[in-house]
Amino acid sequence: MLPREVISTGPLILRKPSQSDVEAITRTCDDPVTARFLFSLPSPYTRADAMEYLRAAETRWLDGGAEFTITENGRYVGAIGARPPDRWGVSEIGYLAAPWARGKGVVSTAARGLTDWLFDHGVQRAEISAEVENIASLRVAGKAGFREEGRRREARTLPDGRRADFVTFARLPRDSGEAAEPYLPFFDGGELGDGVVRLTPIGLDDLGDYHRMMLEPTVQAYGIGPASTYEEDERRCRLTGWWWLSGQRVELAIRDAATGAFAGHLQLTQVVPVLGQAMIGYSLLPEFRGRGLMSRAVRLLTDWAFAATPLHRIVAGTEVGNLPSQRVLQRAGFSRESIQREMLPKADGSRVDEVTWLRLRGS
Repeated sequence: MLPREVISTGPLILRKPSQSDVEAITRTCDDPVTARFLFSLPSPYTRADAMEYLRAAETRWLDGGAEFTITENGRYVGAIGARPPDRWGVSEIGYLAAPWARGKGVVSTAARGLTDWLFDHGVQRAEISAEVENIASLRVAGKAGFREEGRRREARTLPDGRRADFVTFARLPRDSGEAAEPYLPFFDGGELGDGVVRLTPIGLDDLGDYHRMMLEPTVQAYGIGPASTYEEDERRCRLTGWWWLSGQRVELAIRDAATGAFAGHLQLTQVVPVLGQAMIGYSLLPEFRGRGLMSRAVRLLTDWAFAATPLHRIVAGTEVGNLPSQRVLQRAGFSRESIQREMLPKADGSRVDEVTWLRLRGS
């Protein structure tokens, strides 16, 4: 049984939910962003639902868990709670931020403070589970000192019937609790650009154009393996935010800066922190070729990588006969490094050589 205490952490006070929170709870839980990721909430969310939440919060305390209102200067800014510890001393944390408090580190501060409090009262492991597309919640976990432990594929069914992946994080008493600094930080301002091209995180709005591009014969000619299905490409677009945040890869849409139209795809992948190395890969729709867009895009991304990350080597591989791709890399500042003999398998069973390219930090 966890004690009914007030927790003070930084500028925040975590206290038991009360009748005075009902209006703020209703506004928060009726917000579209809240409803998207806390899909068990009633929609629309009413004052009566907030009153029911207060009763459920009291039940959680009676069952051995904890449920807190997060306040800053006396104002409601969110909620956070912990399930009763199980027989092994494991407790799962859940949270939400009020719309007026998002992006201010409120929930990550509260989660760190609550976790410290749980450890003080004998909990041996704290867990957080978040939908793979809920980037804000994934960031909270990292900032609160939790370590990512894996992705649970299709772990839950959403209201629209789609199965969604969830990412599990955990923190142990012996962990430092320090915020996890991302190896691949998000772009300042959300995108890169030079007035001719824009690079933005690829998302579901790009799915149709991306899938069409990947089926284009000249793209297929230099691809490896069978063409992806529409469903596989949709899944890819849903995972891109998590891939980026977890330091696995950066997946971008290349856009014509003048129109905003999707022109192609650019990725930073095969990230190896111990070597300080990653690989560039790209594809472009035929109607945007011959304008120098890809060379600009590749240079923008590599310049950003050397400025914003610890990466020292950016490599690329091109089929020996793919001269346009090799010219892209030359114009983007890459140098030819070596030839990997019979590296790339082809659909007819043959294998062809790959030319590898390199750009080093400072070059």
